[in-house]
Amino acid sequence: MINLFKGQKVDLTKNNPGLSRILVGLGWDVNKYEGGSAFDLDAAAFLLGTNGKVTSDGDFVFYGNLKHNSGAVQHMGDNLTGLGEGDDEQVKIDLSKVPGNIDKITFTVTIYDAETRKQNFGQVSNSFIHIYDEANGKELIRYDLGEDFSIETAVVVGELYRQAGEWKFNAIGSGFSGGLKALCQNFGVNV
Repeated sequence: MINLFKGQKVDLTKNNPGLSRILVGLGWDVNKYEGGSAFDLDAAAFLLGTNGKVTSDGDFVFYGNLKHNSGAVQHMGDNLTGLGEGDDEQVKIDLSKVPGNIDKITFTVTIYDAETRKQNFGQVSNSFIHIYDEANGKELIRYDLGEDFSIETAVVVGELYRQAGEWKFNAIGSGFSGGLKALCQNFGVNV
């Protein structure tokens, strides 16, 4: 298993020949918080073309659209509390089914209704993303995001990208203001 740091890129399929079905797990903890509202963090995947934008709104896979029409990406459902150990939300990916016009799958986490609830990623800790081989349950890579965030309400966690016929992973970990709406606009989803 490879532990990544921010900005690091790693080969996924080249080092794991025959790898097709992977499970992407995202997790987090919420720090002590006196605001009264529960935190609801949401993981999502954006399937992007060469221009860094979705080819249609269906390329945005999240709690409101759990499965991409190609069958390549499936969100395993919304976790409303983030309580407990392990992954809070998971996304299954079948790399063999990713359409040829999709170059990247970007993973994000946003805070639901963050402005109303006065919440941000400065109140979230122990955030991570890791990728398993679905066939054997082996953890292939892990990226712990650290405590770099303050007022952001969305984070681009990392991305799978295709290069010379192989899939690689890039640990991004960049904060974003404006929550899910801003992310959608950035990636070309109509909101």
